[in-house]
Amino acid sequence: MSKMQVLIGSLLCLVASMSWGAMFPVAQSALQQIDPYYFSLIRYASVTVILCILLLAKEGKRAFRFEGKGKALIFYGTMAFVVYNMLVFSGQHLMGETGVIAASLAEVLMPMISVLIVWITTRKMPPRYTIVSIVISLTGAMLVITNGNLAFFAEAGKHLLPLLLIIAGVVGWVVYSMGGSRFQNWSTLRYSTLTCLLGSAVSLIIVAVATLLGGLSVPRMETIVSIRYEMAFMIILPGIIALLSWNKGLKILSSFNGILFINFVPITTFIIMAFQGYQISMYECFGTLLVIFALIRNNLHQRKAQALVKQRIQPVRRTIFPKISRP
Repeated sequence: MSKMQVLIGSLLCLVASMSWGAMFPVAQSALQQIDPYYFSLIRYASVTVILCILLLAKEGKRAFRFEGKGKALIFYGTMAFVVYNMLVFSGQHLMGETGVIAASLAEVLMPMISVLIVWITTRKMPPRYTIVSIVISLTGAMLVITNGNLAFFAEAGKHLLPLLLIIAGVVGWVVYSMGGSRFQNWSTLRYSTLTCLLGSAVSLIIVAVATLLGGLSVPRMETIVSIRYEMAFMIILPGIIALLSWNKGLKILSSFNGILFINFVPITTFIIMAFQGYQISMYECFGTLLVIFALIRNNLHQRKAQALVKQRIQPVRRTIFPKISRP
């Protein structure tokens, strides 16, 4: 891999991570005017249209065939574009400014959450260094969420539902990301488009039923116009550019290296909130650094473990396939 490829891959992952970091403060501004459910529906309905046009232009009508994988596509689309978006933004909205930081930090916890999911589903315990990293990251997350205030636990009932919504949403995105391995023969654009299309259809059904039952009200056109800039940002940067940049960057760098750029999500969020006048506490800074440290620590230990495996395999290969010297 050339230095130029590494640079391009790094820039793509950086653009994606910073876009996602900016997503939560921008969303918080829009959520003052519109509920999270219609916000998510309108946003991803627009993203779906754009992705469908791109897929049609690049791969043609055949790319829209499900090939017997319709149920899986609906499931993963629901996990990403219903569970993640609606629940994360709902939890963020309920928590206020603290929710912006909590939702942003939850992005960094995704690699650790994926480890826990694999642990639960396969019943195979991860290495000790991963368990330690999980404990460190959870400690950091608790520092950010509580902001060092022990009274948080006395009022746990008030914060429990928003936190559960955010965590459930993040788990949904992790499941969606892991589901991509079932579509290895498909392009990233095709998988993204069809899951977004079907997930948005499920969102439409949920929002329509909730509206008919009186749980939601249709936003007025004046409301939608008032958040046009926030919505445009959410559609273009975190919705389209970040998604495609991230997937392309991971193909260049590998997910093993690219995942480290997820650390820029809360960093970007903090910078934007600081410009908006939010006073970031010592506990929030230290907790975020702990989570980032845990992710980097786990990644470094994984590298060492993989290097040891390669060193053990190499002598075996040389024994089985000895080098033949030229006459």
